[in-house]
Amino acid sequence: MAEETLPLAEMLAKAGDGDFLRNVAETVVQILMEADVEGVVGAGRHERTTERLTYRNGYRDRALDPRLGRLQLRIPKLRQGS
Repeated sequence: MAEETLPLAEMLAKAGDGDFLRNVAETVVQILMEADVEGVVGAGRHERTTERLTYRNGYRDRALDPRLGRLQLRIPKLRQGS
């Protein structure tokens, strides 16, 4: 899995905004979605394998409204399946 996490220092710097928990939740959900997509595709991002089942096809921007506040997420799209 390609790690696309924010450095801890950057997240702590954002803590002054009062949105630290929301930013952490947004990052964790995004990482989980990427890991799930890698499992469905059968290959990591930009990785070429013979086990690949489908291909990525960009992202959809969606908002999720939990108690923490609105999370802006990028939902990965696939060419086949979802």
